[in-house]
Amino acid sequence: MPHRVNAQAVAAWIVFSASAAIAGPGVNQFETKDLESNPGDLQFQSQNAIAFGEPKRGVKATGPGQFAYDDNTIASQRYALEMQMGITNWFRTRLGIEFEKERLEVPASPARANAFEDLQLTGVALEGVFVAVPVKKQGVGLGLLIEYDHSVRGGANQLYIGPILQSVSGPWTAIANLLIVQHFGAPDRARLLPADKKQDFAYAAQLLYEVSPTWTLALEGYGTVDRLGGSGTRRPEQALFGQFDQHRLGPVVYYKFDPNGARPHGETRRASAKTLAKDDEDKEAGGDKETSVSIGVGLLFGLNATTPSETLKLSLEYNF
Repeated sequence: MPHRVNAQAVAAWIVFSASAAIAGPGVNQFETKDLESNPGDLQFQSQNAIAFGEPKRGVKATGPGQFAYDDNTIASQRYALEMQMGITNWFRTRLGIEFEKERLEVPASPARANAFEDLQLTGVALEGVFVAVPVKKQGVGLGLLIEYDHSVRGGANQLYIGPILQSVSGPWTAIANLLIVQHFGAPDRARLLPADKKQDFAYAAQLLYEVSPTWTLALEGYGTVDRLGGSGTRRPEQALFGQFDQHRLGPVVYYKFDPNGARPHGETRRASAKTLAKDDEDKEAGGDKETSVSIGVGLLFGLNATTPSETLKLSLEYNF
């Protein structure tokens, strides 16, 4: 009997010590990427999210005084600062850093299972958008998004890759990003398990209506389907708690203005539904670049039990 108890304790300790290396669902920023790319265009972005009503964390005893915790990806606050540059008409790139207030990976006790760490730098991201079929004032466009997110805290890194679909018709614009998320987790040396190189499916979708050159209304949805087709190397924690999909949907309002006091042109991304409707004649003439600021405020509602019940979305974009 003592040998059995000791074996349980050792197994529980292994689960406990390895849980920090487990990768939850890949949840990216709540932003939909479009197909606009113009040489020399610069844009500063601040993409932020504050979550409320976080789902209660799963906790299970694995032995005397030892516990396992679910690995759902939960951050009560996320703040990203990014710089974007248009290189050509068919390629743009972006570099950013992200700060998060994450849930504790390995709490000291079940009483701390739902506690959060302090806000800190968590990742650096590099993004590229390739425009295969551009959208003018009307029509359908196609592109490719590739983004690599590197964890600065030793967690799993992610590669996001997939198509960008965009359609513009009058004051309406619809955009969808459909992405495969490849995880590059650290190996679990305690249990001689390889890195958990699982794949998730993530999506971002946006339906915009341009009320005026200044105001745009949007309905936006974001989600992740955890671990496609049993990919990667499942840890014992996944057997205990299962997988964690997340889905959000809600309204967003965008307001655009020119900080120099000029009347808004109404044809740059995010502040207008006609995100790619810059006039071809202006491009050919090499006219002055538009300077604008776009502010977005929205409330995204969780659609399932493993997603925070509300997420406040706040964005700021400065085009220059």
